[in-house]
Amino acid sequence: MNGTVLVCLDKFRGSLTAERACSAVSEGITDAGGRAVAMPVADGGEGTVAALVRAGYDEVRVEVSGPTGEPVRAALAVRGERAVIEMAQASGLDVLPGGRLAPLTADTFGTGELIRAALDRGCRDLVLAVGGSATTDGGAGLLRALGARITGASGEPVGPGGEALVGAACVDLSGLDPRLALARVTLASDVDNPLIGPNGAAVVFAPQKGATAGDVEVLERGLCRFAAVMAAEVGRDVSGKPGAGAAGGIGFAALAALDARRASGADFVLREIGVEDALREASLVVVGEGRFDEQSLRGKAPIGVAEAARRHGVPVVVVAGDVRLSAERLRDVGVVAAWSLLERTGDVDTAMRQAPALLTAIGRELVTQAPIVGAEGR
Repeated sequence: MNGTVLVCLDKFRGSLTAERACSAVSEGITDAGGRAVAMPVADGGEGTVAALVRAGYDEVRVEVSGPTGEPVRAALAVRGERAVIEMAQASGLDVLPGGRLAPLTADTFGTGELIRAALDRGCRDLVLAVGGSATTDGGAGLLRALGARITGASGEPVGPGGEALVGAACVDLSGLDPRLALARVTLASDVDNPLIGPNGAAVVFAPQKGATAGDVEVLERGLCRFAAVMAAEVGRDVSGKPGAGAAGGIGFAALAALDARRASGADFVLREIGVEDALREASLVVVGEGRFDEQSLRGKAPIGVAEAARRHGVPVVVVAGDVRLSAERLRDVGVVAAWSLLERTGDVDTAMRQAPALLTAIGRELVTQAPIVGAEGR
């Protein structure tokens, strides 16, 4: 194959980071005599800071509270007055101690501490990149870390997590860090769910964080209560706004209390890492993630790269742990071939365990089988 292969993979959740996945495919391409440029991507969730640091942002590491209160080391991506806060680093599933889920009590206090750390560095352009959260607390923990008070009927502070919000009677934002008034906050998310209701944070996302049906009911009550007391404090109800349900409702806190504007997380990351410029030198683009399905087509980073590649007339192939779209559906979005690790191994555990070697083998095939002429790779 002539020309450069641009490898833009997102994470393979539970198996490989985006950087490791890109490296494995690129290794196969170079082994077979091709030229590869690895450009790991993210959509605001896990891997966002890593992608930006690779693109020239400075990495700033700080110690904050994890989702269940234990200390964790987290990183900010900083460039000038801009700081990108990846909530998954402080409040994500991947930093739960021992991987033990805590759907009722996990909170976002540590993400608020990351925002404080950015303010301490003089950053005033704050990008809150959300996704991969372990929490369903409506962003209450974040606000507490920034100086807000959330109290019950007797004036006592409510505890951490979404369950405790059932007892919330008052939100007082008067103690918010005054530096926030001088900052611009962007909510970088491609999730458009509201905070509450059948499409809200608890019903749609909490089961992925370990919530039982009973837990979901409790969390929904807590979020409803929090929305009501927040509306009383700020004079408006933003719980129904698109993105309020992002990352366990942290989007709600950002929109209601921090006057955040919402932007596409994928678009932000792709612009900052320079995908458009890289496409000008590419003859083929590889996109993908752990599971490539209809959800991938709803604003996630891989489809963002694919759409940009189509504008530049560059063919696109998908490499994923599991491809759940038909060949016809793939063609509709400009994909000329697809490889699935699951199809090669027959079971998920093997696909995850052997992912690096499988991706390297696929990288070789990208060069030797010239997939841009058809979809035989699938």
